[in-house]
Amino acid sequence: MGLNFIDTHSHLYAAEFDTDIEAAVERCLSSNVYKVLLPGIDQSSFKAMNKLTDRWPGIFHAMMGLHPCSVQPETYQAELSFVQKELQENDYLAIGEIGMDLYWDKSTYDIQKEALQTQLTWASEMKLPVAIHSRNATQEVIDIIRELQLDNLTGVFHCFGDGLKEAKQIIELGFMMGIGGVLTFKNSGLDKVIAEVDLKHLILETDSPYLAPIPYRGKRNESSYIPLIAQKLADVKQTSIENVAEITTRNAKELFSI
Repeated sequence: MGLNFIDTHSHLYAAEFDTDIEAAVERCLSSNVYKVLLPGIDQSSFKAMNKLTDRWPGIFHAMMGLHPCSVQPETYQAELSFVQKELQENDYLAIGEIGMDLYWDKSTYDIQKEALQTQLTWASEMKLPVAIHSRNATQEVIDIIRELQLDNLTGVFHCFGDGLKEAKQIIELGFMMGIGGVLTFKNSGLDKVIAEVDLKHLILETDSPYLAPIPYRGKRNESSYIPLIAQKLADVKQTSIENVAEITTRNAKELFSI
């Protein structure tokens, strides 16, 4: 059986790919990455995201959500209304990317929390998984999910880079962890954490154009680099890349009902 990968979190619609998106898609497919999931950010990225899903249906699949960094006092309620309308009127395979980001701006904590709670409630009602962004805020997001006690809530903590304590809590919630280029960084320490986590809790992602794996660190990331992350995960778990491909792809298909 050949390798088949899903990049569960990629911003291939970003301006960084405006000049060579066709080539990037070709490289992606020739690297056995046969599906790419696109997280929504806000209204400003909506058209570019849907342009990809319209042009390459079956390869690209869109999510809809309001990113915590786009939660601003003047606009967040209108943005949430837009997300809600889209979710009601069109098919999206998840609500995301949503969450908390306390790295860039702590002053919006209260409205970030409100936006997250609102979107988590929609996910529960619509039986859709969520893609969670939790930069410097993983414990806060875990606590919010616990407090809400919502039914049917599942999803992924994307770009997981925390410790075993957080990993265990995420597994207890019934969520997955999205593993990307950070796993390949020499001093991230993520390899030691992931060595203790069963593959059944993991899915693969790039977060393109950010966080490119070694040997492309610092350069533009793209979905075709998924096999580099998969190989590192195979090394950490002392298994084959074929096994990693099979399990992580199955996990992604189950989580996102692909």
